[in-house]
Amino acid sequence: MAKATKKQALGRGLSALLKDPSNDIQSVQDKNADKVIGNIVELELDSIDMNPFQPRTSFNEETLRELASSINELGVIQPITVRKLGFEKYQLVSGERRFRASKSIGLETIPAYIRIANDQESLEMALVENIQRQDLDPIEIALSYQRLIDEIQLTQEQMSDRVGKKRSTIANYLRLLKLDPIIQTGMRDGFLSMGHGRAIINIEDQTIQLDIYENILSHKLSVRETEALVKNYNATNEVTIPKKEHKEALPKFVKKGMVAFSEYFGHKIDVKVSTNGKGKITIPFHSEEDFNRIKKLVQGDK
Repeated sequence: MAKATKKQALGRGLSALLKDPSNDIQSVQDKNADKVIGNIVELELDSIDMNPFQPRTSFNEETLRELASSINELGVIQPITVRKLGFEKYQLVSGERRFRASKSIGLETIPAYIRIANDQESLEMALVENIQRQDLDPIEIALSYQRLIDEIQLTQEQMSDRVGKKRSTIANYLRLLKLDPIIQTGMRDGFLSMGHGRAIINIEDQTIQLDIYENILSHKLSVRETEALVKNYNATNEVTIPKKEHKEALPKFVKKGMVAFSEYFGHKIDVKVSTNGKGKITIPFHSEEDFNRIKKLVQGDK
């Protein structure tokens, strides 16, 4: 905790400035606004309200705990962004995971960038910042794009400029919203990938979409197999499950070792073994903090 406290000492002079009622900054033209706006300021967590425009609705508890552990050790490396609502009152624009993780370990303050923004600007900032994240599921991204269209009145071309993505990429995400809601939920829960969704969307009948979705889950179909199934349906109007290649059983020594590996790294690992006895071990990670934790285990660091 000591390291986090030391790291977060930055900006306390500016914090004192904001606590002075005579310096209640409400616009960029106000006195001392240039000292605060765009600078890192140490703010009390209790003075920050959650963002009602936050497009993200679910947070992985495991990765939040990993982030909290990192913040406890190193402090908040990347400041959050807030907008000023009133005297000593702010609203979160971006950085909700850092905000939640900091609260969970009992921190009282957090480094923040202060913005002066109206509701529409705040929504746009939150949506664009959210889209840039690496750990969002495809439906969350698609919903954020749709909100930029509906509520900010952006065209796909304008969105392309805002978020730095090709227009075709944006269109592919938006098409996912035509999937049956049950399939969208399956994508959000990680039961199938965006590749699966892009294959299924080529069928308009949502009843058939659900039939294919159930077959993907029950037969553990890959994206390529799903694409073949959809292609066959469009040609024959019949849902026919493609034949899967028989996979050789893993050797006993591999099965036994997989348990030990999984326990050691804290994740279920994947092992593939070819007919000549050579193989490959895959270790998944869920975040930068998780990657660094696994790296330490591999290096033998304590």
